[in-house]
Amino acid sequence: METLASGYGLIEGPREDRNGHLYFSDVTKGGVYRRAPDGGVETVVPKRRGVGGIALHRDGGVVISGKNICHVKDGETRIVFAVDAVPGFNDLYTDTAGCVYVGSLRSDPFAEGEQTPGELYRLSPGGGSEELYGDVGLTNGIGFSPAGDLLYHSDSAIPAVTVVDVGADGKVSGKRIFAPIERGIPDGLAVDEAGGVWVAIYGDSAALRFAPDGSLAQRIDVPAVSVTSLCLGGADMRDLIIVTADNTEAPEREGTIFRTRVDVPGLRAPLAAV
Repeated sequence: METLASGYGLIEGPREDRNGHLYFSDVTKGGVYRRAPDGGVETVVPKRRGVGGIALHRDGGVVISGKNICHVKDGETRIVFAVDAVPGFNDLYTDTAGCVYVGSLRSDPFAEGEQTPGELYRLSPGGGSEELYGDVGLTNGIGFSPAGDLLYHSDSAIPAVTVVDVGADGKVSGKRIFAPIERGIPDGLAVDEAGGVWVAIYGDSAALRFAPDGSLAQRIDVPAVSVTSLCLGGADMRDLIIVTADNTEAPEREGTIFRTRVDVPGLRAPLAAV
């Protein structure tokens, strides 16, 4: 388990571009950052807190969550989507058409007590938006199967990873449990070429891989309790990049970015076009 960077608060939204630059956010201390292959880190979006998801945009820049969904390029911010009754949005992902799928947060995810369920929205190129379904207890990681016909969604309140069927017309149906989480809660997720679903497990020091049938196939122990998200990257897409909000081997390092190797290559996230 290699350490790539540390000293952050709660790291989220890891996403690697084709040149090996790793984008990530710090939810609590603020900011969106980019780590170069040589280890240098620069600020992409200063100060913004609550960014739980990042997508790279076809025209350059990043699409990020927070109090709204916005596209930031060359220091300029364009608001893509906002809902007056929704105080924030968390993780997000893209499909091959450039649509962005994002979950809403209707209550503070760090507050104790029952959460107010949110929704999953699809944002389309040209400015369209659609609520795909509701009753998401606490939205987290989102991803698609290799064929794009299944959409996976971590619901930390259940806690489980859910899945829906995605039709050729884009309509979703058949929401059901894909993988219940017995210890800890599911956070960010990533899908590999074989249809395996990697899930960051917050509170159980692990990244779990579930086979396409939902059975547990692999566990990787992580030297952190609060494992928040992950992505697959590297030249061969076999680098598993895991981000956290702590570091149990070296507590002074706080939120840490780790990297390890896996057998099955991951799916590269499509670029956003919203």
